[in-house]
Amino acid sequence: MTEAMINIKIEKLDEGGYLATSDTLQGLIAQGRTIAETIEIAQDVAKKLIESYVEHGDPLPFDIKEKKSFKITTAVPVSVNA
Repeated sequence: MTEAMINIKIEKLDEGGYLATSDTLQGLIAQGRTIAETIEIAQDVAKKLIESYVEHGDPLPFDIKEKKSFKITTAVPVSVNA
């Protein structure tokens, strides 16, 4: 099994929770109460979308390359009582 790295964008919703979308994999939309939950749901949605592409014989909208190593740079929310 090969892993693909798919870029997602996570934004905080005004009504609470977070929303993840992807320019790499159209149709990927995931919503969760926390960032971690949103990422977990986004991974599941991405897997199901990719399985659907494969099942229907459609080409993937990106190249899957063998993941040798990767580096992630991100920002994380931290609660501060000031």
